[in-house]
Amino acid sequence: MSTHHIAITNEGLRAGSDKSTGNLERVRTDRFLARMEQEQKPPQVPAPVMSRTRLLLLGATLAFYAGVVAAVLTTSWLVRFDWQVMLFRPYKQWPEWHAFLDYFVVLGQRGPTAVLIASWLLWRCWRQRTMRPLLVFFTALLLLNVSVGAAKLGMGREGPHYASVIGSNEMWLTGDIFPSGHTANAVVTWGILAYLATTPRARRLLSVLAAVFALSVGATTVYLGTHWVSDVLLGWAAGLLVLLALPWFEPLITRVEIALLSLRARLRGWPAPPEPTVLTMPQDGTGRQEHAVSAPLAGASPDHPGHPGHPGHPGHSQPLRTH
Repeated sequence: MSTHHIAITNEGLRAGSDKSTGNLERVRTDRFLARMEQEQKPPQVPAPVMSRTRLLLLGATLAFYAGVVAAVLTTSWLVRFDWQVMLFRPYKQWPEWHAFLDYFVVLGQRGPTAVLIASWLLWRCWRQRTMRPLLVFFTALLLLNVSVGAAKLGMGREGPHYASVIGSNEMWLTGDIFPSGHTANAVVTWGILAYLATTPRARRLLSVLAAVFALSVGATTVYLGTHWVSDVLLGWAAGLLVLLALPWFEPLITRVEIALLSLRARLRGWPAPPEPTVLTMPQDGTGRQEHAVSAPLAGASPDHPGHPGHPGHPGHSQPLRTH
């Protein structure tokens, strides 16, 4: 019995290349559309918890924050450095960058960035049938406004353009630039994307992107002469403190989401969603217990009785997160 061999030549591949390319594009499109249809559910990713590592980072950031404030209050070398940079006037040394950086600094302005990030997270909420991304973002903005706003008004530091006594720390006056709001806002608004990432790779990439924006916006405010260097240092710390503290608010965010889903069900006349089930998970490396909260999908409705997470469909709740 003879063995037959089939030879595939390059000419044959080239001859059918147009059809092969067309088929490949159709397959890619079909896979993309199928993936879009399958993503209409909350990601099965636990929310960050307050681990030992995060606590250590929080303590180190708090110590850095206190150190910067103490250095400014005592008119130390940091204040002298502030004045050296201010009198150097970077915007006059490199005037060709001024026009571009005037627009670039908007990436740290709260209004435009909040609208941009909230729009993206609103789309995620709709696609993934969960309200958590927006609730986390609004919680972070509230913490940012309260903490940074209180520090600004409490210390009343004047900015470089309004400084009157060379070498002074310009504290306890009528200003509101310490810490830098642009810098802290850049850390939080761009860092929240990394916080909400659902894969390790996306979290790493978005963390790098957030760090680049936060560092660049802070340096830009110094270049433009609107902030002292110490303002920017404190702004970085203030924004990082908000991100590090967010896991403490995850249980509250979960309760608010469940309450909103229940209200939505009552207003639409749907059956009440089941009470959340608290599941004890294995201990992590820190020796503490983590708990997972299960709740129905935000997109479920009585019109889709077979849809997972349907309020009247027992036993089909989806785990949202751990806290």
